[in-house]
Amino acid sequence: MIPICITLGTRPEAIKLAPVIQQFRQLPEFATHVILTGQHREMVEQVMELFELTGDRDLKIMQPGQTLSEITCRSLQGLETIFQEIKPKLVIVQGDTTTAFAAALAAFYQQIPIGHVEAGLRTDNLYNPFPEEANRRLISQLTQLHFAPTKLAVENLKRSGVTGAIHLTGNTVIDALLTVAQKQINFDIKDLDLNQYRLLLATVHRRENWGQPLQDILTGFQLILDNYPDTALLLPMHRNPRVREPIEKALGDHPRVFLTEPLDYGELVAAIQNCYLLLTDSGGLQEEAPSLGKPVLVLRETTERPEAVDAGTAKLVGTNSQTILTEASELLSNQNAYEKMANAINPFGDGKASQRIAEIVKAYLEFRI
Repeated sequence: MIPICITLGTRPEAIKLAPVIQQFRQLPEFATHVILTGQHREMVEQVMELFELTGDRDLKIMQPGQTLSEITCRSLQGLETIFQEIKPKLVIVQGDTTTAFAAALAAFYQQIPIGHVEAGLRTDNLYNPFPEEANRRLISQLTQLHFAPTKLAVENLKRSGVTGAIHLTGNTVIDALLTVAQKQINFDIKDLDLNQYRLLLATVHRRENWGQPLQDILTGFQLILDNYPDTALLLPMHRNPRVREPIEKALGDHPRVFLTEPLDYGELVAAIQNCYLLLTDSGGLQEEAPSLGKPVLVLRETTERPEAVDAGTAKLVGTNSQTILTEASELLSNQNAYEKMANAINPFGDGKASQRIAEIVKAYLEFRI
């Protein structure tokens, strides 16, 4: 069997790589090794359990208050040892996390080919989002197989002058979403009556929104609730204290705000299915929500997913509290505007990206071997 390694460390990576792992483990010609760095421990475990997957190795790098340099160094050292032992013919990474960057660099140092899932996303601002924009650009320079989710991502890669083969596959997050949506997972938040309120689902966590931008976002949420008494806000909180503490201080006592621990992926999909609209700085939700017919207001100044904006499934609104209120009001008050976004076609794929990736990898490795 041909050994390959699929490396992940965060929940978004686990979600988007879960269907890829499932696909490869069905193929008898591959010995598929799933390597966890432990960058997000509990949230990754929830995803792995939902998709009935297990990791083969775990670096367990997670430490309180760890810096980007510490994550990179510990991942790099741990993966070096594992790659030397397994001697994979290909290392697959996903996206733009520090785990993905460290895994690509570790593979490059041992001259192991790299496959990059969700390649080619760009904001063209090296520091926004930080450090993701730099991570994905650096990974692209080391990669042999670029799995681009959209035509724009393909163009970005060509414009970057990367080496390696560029393949348009669609986004694996749609594969994962459709699989979980079929499970019809029960959605039950204590004291939340969906018959009484239109539910706003919000997530905020990005590093570039820490500090004053987060305060402005939370003020925007308060303004929406003040102006629309038929709405309630569900906000699963990130575990980072720099995100959690301002949220609890600003919204913790509001009777129509439901602050929860991070939802596992199944619960998150159920929340999307039951909400009216989303307000988020998440990248993945910009891709997922449109497949379930939910408009997305993006709480960022830039996005590496302009396809969603161009398709009309998402709108970039930034972090200004009055702008957040204005854009949310348009969707809450204007049914035609809401329907236009809700019914727009999702540009991110058809649920078969993982199958395409496996076929490409099989052909690539058969040729090399």
